[in-house]
Amino acid sequence: MQNETTSPTSPCIGISHGDINGISYEIILKAFADTRLLTMLTPILYGQSKVLSYYKKNFGMDEFNYSLTRDARQAWKQKFNIINIVENELKLTPGTPSELSTEMSVLSLKQAVTDLKNGYLDALVMAPDSRAVSINLHGFISSMFGHSDFVRMLVSDRMRIALATDDMPLSAALQSINKEMVMKKLKIVSQALKTDFNLSSPKIAVMGINPHADEPQGEDKTILMPAIAEAQQNGTMAFGPFSASHLFTTGQWQKYDAILAMTYEQGMLPFKIMSVEQGAFYLAGLPGICTAPMHGPAFDIANAKQASPDSFRRALYLAIDIVANRMEK
Repeated sequence: MQNETTSPTSPCIGISHGDINGISYEIILKAFADTRLLTMLTPILYGQSKVLSYYKKNFGMDEFNYSLTRDARQAWKQKFNIINIVENELKLTPGTPSELSTEMSVLSLKQAVTDLKNGYLDALVMAPDSRAVSINLHGFISSMFGHSDFVRMLVSDRMRIALATDDMPLSAALQSINKEMVMKKLKIVSQALKTDFNLSSPKIAVMGINPHADEPQGEDKTILMPAIAEAQQNGTMAFGPFSASHLFTTGQWQKYDAILAMTYEQGMLPFKIMSVEQGAFYLAGLPGICTAPMHGPAFDIANAKQASPDSFRRALYLAIDIVANRMEK
């Protein structure tokens, strides 16, 4: 019997297929080869059954079963569902991104986000795209929901690091940091911790702009300290600014529910060192739940049976957990 409505015990999770010439289909196949996942969620891949069949055969996974559906609202429970975003056969060039693979990435995400916005999905997990496509698509997602402000948060069992500025040149990131922007990011992160992680009084550590942020000077004194003080007055439990060396080498980061990093590398480096492949990210501050694995399409190992599904699986679990937490509110 097909599923007419979503269920708290089996949320309907859409999956955009990312770049078809990367490792996306490999990690999807490997993750759902463990059929126990199908008791936890109802997956819907916005992709192409012929592409799935190609990779299935290549990886020796001929026993992998799936069901075709035309509408997310009619997805089959306890089965792996596919919505074909196109019917014609697609030319695959594993290991090499192409104009076609980029076009299919965008089409998959657009259809999935549309269904998420319409309430046909409980959450969306985005398989890896190329860096250039990902940056543009994150903006597309936020515009679809009418929310220009969101924060990419890196999440693992050990830590949560939010990025005040995302993947951009350092000079551009530093130019965009001001008191109002930091306050806005802190508010988004604090609310997300309450709504999506079920924390009643979350504490946020703010990383400094300069190396010796624990000896405030320059922008740390003129931007971050006033932003933190005003955020506290508005009910956000923010603390700092902290230097990276003080925060991480002393273990101080463990006292906080999340960390707000000022730049991409400042947050990504400690997270990857401490969480390895056990993390995922999500876009905090959006009405729709969007998560993704930490890595990119890894064209260098595409079609080589070497890709680990761990981060993708973590993104699935993260989506399930956030759906459950929001249902409790």
